[in-house]
Amino acid sequence: MRDTIGWAALDKDTPLQPWAFQRRDLLDDDVAVKIEYCGVCASDISAIRHSGDSPLVPGHEMTGEITAVGPAVAGFQVGDKVAIGNIIDSCGECPPCQAGRENWCERFPTLTYGNIDPKDAMPTRGGYSAEYVLPAKFTYHVPEGLPLAAVAPLMCAGITTYVPLKRWGAGPGKRVGIVGMGGLGHLALKIAHHLGAEVVQFTRTMDKAAEALALGADDVVLSTDQQQMAAQKGRFDLIIDTVGAPHFLEPYLAVLAMDGTLCIVGIPEGDLTVKPLSLIQGAKNIAGAGSGGTRETREMLDFCDRHHITADIEILPQQEVNEALERLARNDVRYRFVLDMTTAGE
Repeated sequence: MRDTIGWAALDKDTPLQPWAFQRRDLLDDDVAVKIEYCGVCASDISAIRHSGDSPLVPGHEMTGEITAVGPAVAGFQVGDKVAIGNIIDSCGECPPCQAGRENWCERFPTLTYGNIDPKDAMPTRGGYSAEYVLPAKFTYHVPEGLPLAAVAPLMCAGITTYVPLKRWGAGPGKRVGIVGMGGLGHLALKIAHHLGAEVVQFTRTMDKAAEALALGADDVVLSTDQQQMAAQKGRFDLIIDTVGAPHFLEPYLAVLAMDGTLCIVGIPEGDLTVKPLSLIQGAKNIAGAGSGGTRETREMLDFCDRHHITADIEILPQQEVNEALERLARNDVRYRFVLDMTTAGE
């Protein structure tokens, strides 16, 4: 077993603190990664508050350096800079896995933290830690031209927004709306812009308007202004809804074009409701998307490399993990926190 240390929630009511634990010895197809950066995601907060797992080491968007490889590993060597996302294994046999869409594994994928790994029967512990051990198949080369810290959020927010944008054909001749401009939304905006779509940013406050335009938005619409929303009626082929708080869907269904799709990637607590006529009139669709498989993740990283896309981040030393979580909970970040895991952890 390999000794390591991470930041753990020992229960849901106390701050994260340093906690020693063990990773498995490398299996033949495993790599060991020294974690250099780990993004902070809103789902980490939800897991800490609601998960029954204890101790819980969060973190599922990591970059770092390979320090060891198993004897069956090909394509990676010690010293390679790599990225890890929220899925670290799957059954490998079901139709989704065979298609490279392991995020929909019929057995359920092995998640970076909060799961029991079928291979070793150990709880999975996340990236707020010094080292990770996982199969090489779920490890990704970081493009040389992209900074490690700013790549880390691509492994969650980037892939979560890239997949639906590609699936529903965002590109030249398409009009795409982005609801919300946080960790997910700002990357959805960048990706949609570089796919060639006409992109409109929906926001509740205009204080982010200039930033949205700078990131590639063709227009910014204040979603709380009824006149501005009425002017958008029937215009959009696709809307990506990134908001993680409860909200009404009808205003966004109203601005969809015939056969348009509203894709939900944010995860509000509680159920969403919709009036049936909002869908029937115009044959509109509500869809969902989440994460991506190995094929899609490699494609996303290649796309971001070609277009020099990374997250807009604020880097904090790992000792400030609790401050990062508190600030994220009150939406005090533009647009993603990343922890520097190379700073002394004590």
